[in-house]
Amino acid sequence: MNEQEILKEKLATLRSEHRDLDDVIARLVERAPYDQLQMQRLKKRKLMLKDQIMLLESRLLPDIIA
Repeated sequence: MNEQEILKEKLATLRSEHRDLDDVIARLVERAPYDQLQMQRLKKRKLMLKDQIMLLESRLLPDIIA
């Protein structure tokens, strides 16, 4: 497995976890009242995942010389 394939696999895993967190957050909001601290932690984790996804995407895209 080369580096590109490893990065793509990791990216797919992160995207899946990000979508799963979306679902968990949506279900938590539907159940009022909900734990604010838990919600903050979930959103923070989701944001960290988004940052990691963006980092991997930038590593996968070739540099374009303008």
